[in-house]
Amino acid sequence: MRSEKLLVAGGFVLISLIWGSTWLAIKVGLDSVPPCYGVAIRFTVAITILLVILRIRREKFVSDQASILSYTALGVLSFSFPFALVYWSEQHIASGLASILFAVYPFVVAIGSHLFIPSEPLTLPKIIGIILGFTGIVVIFWSDIHIGGTATLAMGAILLSTIMQGTSLIIIKRISTHLSPIILTLGGMIIGTIIMYLMAFLFEDFSEIKLDDKGLGSILYLGTLGTVVTFIVYFWLLKRVQVVYLSLVSLVTPVLAVILGTVFLDEKLSPRVFTGAGLVLIGILIANGKDLLETFHTQKNHFLAKF
Repeated sequence: MRSEKLLVAGGFVLISLIWGSTWLAIKVGLDSVPPCYGVAIRFTVAITILLVILRIRREKFVSDQASILSYTALGVLSFSFPFALVYWSEQHIASGLASILFAVYPFVVAIGSHLFIPSEPLTLPKIIGIILGFTGIVVIFWSDIHIGGTATLAMGAILLSTIMQGTSLIIIKRISTHLSPIILTLGGMIIGTIIMYLMAFLFEDFSEIKLDDKGLGSILYLGTLGTVVTFIVYFWLLKRVQVVYLSLVSLVTPVLAVILGTVFLDEKLSPRVFTGAGLVLIGILIANGKDLLETFHTQKNHFLAKF
């Protein structure tokens, strides 16, 4: 139990770190590859890796009715249209603003889990923690918020993507407990990739693809770390923690994006950033307060038992 809690914490940190950088990677890649083709090629790379992993593990692909339903829900509501909306939106708004808007994700998940997962009610600490965290995100990126014209439409697209992703998470939590994270990711991604190639063929020009260093680097990074690693860990965590706690990753990633920008791009952090980051961390502590206290008491008792 103790080791699993450490793995859960490590998994949370890992996907937060990686997803905190994917917003920038998407933005960079859009200079070389159109949105739908970008998603489709990214997932093609990920599917290839997942098939190799499946072969090495000698794990069989599951195709019963319940599994097909899970793959379809994930493919439609997570691995296709939501990603297309995010990629398209980042052509018209800053990546920081996109990450702010996606930070409403915990609200969607909290309400959905309260309504459809009886074992995960919406408690006051969760509500307070989510509100504080989202407030912190807005404080950090306040200067990036500009509304008007296509930007407004792009902002709405991000919000729609958030709603679809949150709905997908609730559905998968309810019906997919029998599937391994690798198979669940692979099945959903296959359906999502088919949809994305169809959309790309219908709406985009293949000749616009430029597989230069930026394009290839973005696709490889997003397809490997940003997709295979993160989604396997994400669905592994989904079986072990409440969906609301898992959704709090979307509050952490924008903060990490700012930190990474400071370290690697020499971007300056203003006092506003530290204030916002503090609100995010306090929000996460409040939302997870009960579990943190239980873990503290367990570790304390384990320590005292040695003496």
